[in-house]
Order: sequence, then C-alpha cells, then structure tokens
Amino acid sequence: MIEKILLADSGTGRSEDMLNALLAIPSIQRAMVTVLHVVPPQTSSDSMTEKWEEGGKTLATAVQSLKIDQSHVSAMLREGDPKDQVLKAADEVNADLIIMGSRGLKRLVSILENSVSQYVFQLSSRPMLLVKDDIFVRSINRIAVAVDKSESSKQALKMALFLARDIKGGQVTLIHIDSNPKGAEKVGAEAERDPAFADAITQAKQAGVAYKAVVTAGKAGEAICRVADETKADLLILGSPDRRPSIAKGLPDLDRLLGTSLSDYVRVYANCPVLLTRTLG
Repeated sequence: MIEKILLADSGTGRSEDMLNALLAIPSIQRAMVTVLHVVPPQTSSDSMTEKWEEGGKTLATAVQSLKIDQSHVSAMLREGDPKDQVLKAADEVNADLIIMGSRGLKRLVSILENSVSQYVFQLSSRPMLLVKDDIFVRSINRIAVAVDKSESSKQALKMALFLARDIKGGQVTLIHIDSNPKGAEKVGAEAERDPAFADAITQAKQAGVAYKAVVTAGKAGEAICRVADETKADLLILGSPDRRPSIAKGLPDLDRLLGTSLSDYVRVYANCPVLLTRTLG
C-alpha cells in the first residue's frame, strides 16, 4: 500500500524523525524513499553555486539520518519554487505518500505566508503526512482514525489498519462524531454498538488489530483533536476528499481555506502528526 515515499526535506523541522518512525513498521521498511531538497532561485551565479552546495549538504545529511537500507533511498536536488517542485517530484516518482514538515499556520496566514505544505495539500491528490515543527514525534503505537460512512473515511481506515497490523502492541482508536451536538460520549462496548463502527470493527478483527471505539459529540475538528489527545495518539489519520481548485492550480481554493474544512482544522490543531488520505471526488 505504501511502496514509494517522497520526503520533502527543508533542512528544518521533524520530517526525518517522522519518516524514521514510519520505517520502524515492518511493512514500510520495503518502501523506496526519495528525499527531495529544493534550492530557491538566486539572482547571481555565485549565490546559486553557494546554495547548491548548501542544499547538497542538507540532502546528504537527511539521507544519512534515515534508518533504512541505503539502496532503498535516492536523493533529488532541485531548483525552483518548493511548492511546484514537491508536486512535480511526487508525480515523477509516483509517490504513495508525501511527508512534509508544517509550521501549523492557520488558514488565512497560510495563504498570506505562501505555505508550502498548505499549497501541496490543496493541489495534490496523494496521501500526505504532515508533521508540525513544534511537536515531538513518538514511536507509532497508537493510531487514531476518524470513522463515518464516507469513501474518504474508508480509505483512512484502510491506511490505519495497514499500518497497525505490523505494530507489536499497536492499537487503533476509532472515532465517530455523533450528529447530535449534545450527545453523551460513549466508549468501549457501548460505543461499539453504534452502527457507524460495524464495518470498521469487522475489518479490524479480520486484520488482527486491537481497537478502541469512541463516540463523541461537538464540532468535528475539535472533537477529533481532543480524542486524539486523550488517547495519546502517536498518529492521526483523516480522510480528505481531493478538491482541486476549479479555476486553475495557481489560485487558492478560498472557499475551503477560509471555510470549515475539517482536514484543514485538524492539520493546524492536532498535537500529533496527521496523515491525510485522499479520495477523488
């Protein structure tokens, strides 16, 4: 399910730590990893030479830090706008997963500050794992996944079980948001009786994955982040439909960025890395 990974490495942040945490999972160790570093254009040839040298050192350090068979790693040094180069590289290597650092900027700020991760998130149809610069990356044992009846949710559950089945002592927390905003929180056997979990529990049992069910209420983004915190999730997985801008790639999808996008809220406020699976729709 994850055979090709693109690590967009800026030389800062915790994206390398995140990839190493993933590589501790047996099924991920077979993946081919491409490490990308992008050098921004310069106004003089001397400056460009200097930046290329710095970029090469950054790339070499990143590659050497990865806990993987080096025959499974390739390095890619590019010049240009990082946003465009990440998208281009992901298409070239046909990445099953893009891993990027994120400053966790809120919606309007991310537009004004030209956030690379936000841009790529908006325009790529590939799964993305975003890790904020200010969080501590832990070994992956507890995975939280939001569950409903949507196709994007089914894809998120599939990813969660794929990862968890190879984690010794691992557990998946299934989170469902009650449509009644005043509904009481339910856990354990009481929560498992909720019809929303029927397929998820069946799949978890078939995969041999330990699970915990939680039904909660409130605004979806806030509730999902809260449960992820309470269950000490090391990774939060959320289905995110692919909604590319309808006019042109160069224009931000303002209705989504400024509206009530669940995935955008979780991207900003979750206190653990967030893996956004994608479903065309």
